[in-house]
Amino acid sequence: MEHKAPTRSRSGSALPVVDLAPFFSTAGDAAAARARATEAVREACMDTGFFRVVNHGVPRELMARMLELSAAFFALPDEEKAKLRPAEGSSSTPLPAGYLRPPADSPDKNEYLLVFNPELVLNVYPAEPAGLRDAIEECYAKLTNLGLLIQEILNECMGLLLGRRWRPGDPRQRWLCPAEPVEGTIIANIGDIVQVLSNKKFKSPTHRVVRKLGAHRHSLAFFVNLHEDKWVEPLPQFAANVGEAPRYIGFKYGDYMQLRLKNTTHPPSRPEDAVGITHYAI
Repeated sequence: MEHKAPTRSRSGSALPVVDLAPFFSTAGDAAAARARATEAVREACMDTGFFRVVNHGVPRELMARMLELSAAFFALPDEEKAKLRPAEGSSSTPLPAGYLRPPADSPDKNEYLLVFNPELVLNVYPAEPAGLRDAIEECYAKLTNLGLLIQEILNECMGLLLGRRWRPGDPRQRWLCPAEPVEGTIIANIGDIVQVLSNKKFKSPTHRVVRKLGAHRHSLAFFVNLHEDKWVEPLPQFAANVGEAPRYIGFKYGDYMQLRLKNTTHPPSRPEDAVGITHYAI
């Protein structure tokens, strides 16, 4: 990819910052501001695949409350958290809802509480701390709306890509971008599927969580996924229609997810051996 200096915000973050306020506004100049924000997202997707959003519609108070309650839950004794551990074979999903830890031999040393859409009635919630369930479900609703908005922006970005001339990047260059937490902001990562659809015009970079020595790190990850039966391949406007060969073979999304889940349920001894989207690369 092309190597560019990172865009820095006033907060000192090295990630591009996108203000989503125009998408919630009916002011006369909102359309022009939305176009600028969409262009900022497009540039970020081409350069790094990451961007930080502000004025995103998720209340800051809710974000702070969710992190505070999350920290209180994970501070509970292991035997209390284990009550939410799913029983073997108790779920029809490959990765069941509940409290989980990677296997002991996994290089990932974390613990997490996995929840799905509350309407599916798959989730299990702890009794303590009080208010955690309400915060999770409120967050889920707000983040769903945000995910759909970003999806619409990405769709527009792919339209903006039409007719552009792409310059080959230098595969030896790496874009190293620290992503320090900034209160009230949310980091978006476009992921592997958008990279495939855009025939690698948009980037899905490797990313890792770095925990500061002697400190716990709490985060809330929200995934916007396709249905398992959807077919994924480079879109014609990024391949055949512009005279470029596809860089990935087509695949069903559910098959890809099965491969990725093996990284969690049967982790390789080395992180670099994890199965990723390169499995489908041509």
